[in-house]
Amino acid sequence: MKYTTLPNTNIKVSKICLGTMTFGQQNTEADGHAQMDYALDHGVNFFDTAEMYSVPARQETYGSTERILGTWFKKTGKREEIILASKIAGPNPNFTYMREKNDFSPASIKFALDQSLQRLQTDYIDLYQLHWPERKANFFGQRGFKVQDDAWEDNIHSVLETLDDFIKEGKINHIGLSNETPWGIMRFLEESKNFDLPRIKTVQNPYSLLNRQFEVGSAEVCIRENVGLFAYSPMAFGVLSGKFLTGESHPNARIKLFPQFSRYNSEQCTQATRLYQEVANKNGLSLTELALAFIEQQPFVTSTIIGATTVQQLKENIDTIKVSLSEEILKEIDAVHAVIPDPAP
Repeated sequence: MKYTTLPNTNIKVSKICLGTMTFGQQNTEADGHAQMDYALDHGVNFFDTAEMYSVPARQETYGSTERILGTWFKKTGKREEIILASKIAGPNPNFTYMREKNDFSPASIKFALDQSLQRLQTDYIDLYQLHWPERKANFFGQRGFKVQDDAWEDNIHSVLETLDDFIKEGKINHIGLSNETPWGIMRFLEESKNFDLPRIKTVQNPYSLLNRQFEVGSAEVCIRENVGLFAYSPMAFGVLSGKFLTGESHPNARIKLFPQFSRYNSEQCTQATRLYQEVANKNGLSLTELALAFIEQQPFVTSTIIGATTVQQLKENIDTIKVSLSEEILKEIDAVHAVIPDPAP
C-alpha cells in the first residue's frame, strides 16, 4: 500500500480508502466485516461512511452502515488503527426522517454528530464532512451552475464555529467538505483564514475517467491551498470495470438494482468506456487498473474511495495501487477525453 498525509496534518492515510455505502443494503453485516478485515490486512487504514448510508437512502436503512462499522470496531478493538471519516447530510426534502431540519445549524450538527458517534461506537471521528452544500449549486450530476430561487443565507462562519466547538470537545479531529464547488471550497478557506477558525483539510467529490470536471477549477484550488481530494465513484458505479460492455446482464449491479442512479447510464458513457477499454487492452491493463491508476497518480488526490460488493472486487481494486501509467498512456487517455469529455458530470 502507498500512503500520504492528510493535508496540514501529520496523519498518515492510505492512498486507497474503503468506501462503505453498500454495507446494510447490498452487503450484509458479515460482508462488511469481511471487507474491513481484508482492507486493513492489506494496508488500507482509511474508512469513509456517512449518516445517510446505506445507499440508496431509505428510512429503513438509515444509519445501517455506521452501525456495521460500529460492531466491527467493537468486535475487533481496532478503532485506533483506522482513520475514520463520516458525514452529515445536507438539505433534502426526502430525508425528513433523519432529524427535524436537514441543515447545518448548531442543533442539527450536534444531533447528527452524536447519533453517528453512538452508531459507530466511538467517541471521536477523525474527519467530519459536510455531505453536500446547504445552498443550491451544481452538484450530483448538474453540469453547470444555474441561478435558482434559494433561501440560503451565508452561514459558513457559524458552521465553522460550531465545528470548532466539537473539535475542542474532542468529538471531531478534522473537517472536510463534499460535493462542493470551487467557490464553496474557497469560501470556507476564506472564513477560516480571516477568523482563525478550523480549516477544511479535504473535499470529497466525484472524479473518474467519465467525470474529470474537478480538474476545471477545483484541482487548482486543492494544489494551491493544500486541500486534498477524496475521489468518489472512481469506477462510475462499476461501469469502468468494463463488465457492461460484454453483453451480460449483471442483474445485481448497482446501476441495474437502482435505476434512479442514471449518472453513468448514458450512451456517451458507454462509448467513452469502450474507448478506454481499448486503451487498457492496448497497454496490457485491465480497465479497472487503467481507471484507478489514473486517479491515484493525480497530484491533487489524497485518496481514492473504492466501494466493492465482494471481497474479490475489493482485492482487484486494492491491487491497482501497484500500477503506474506512463506518459504515453496518459496521453491516450487525454485523447479519449478530448473526444467525449465528462459524459457523467
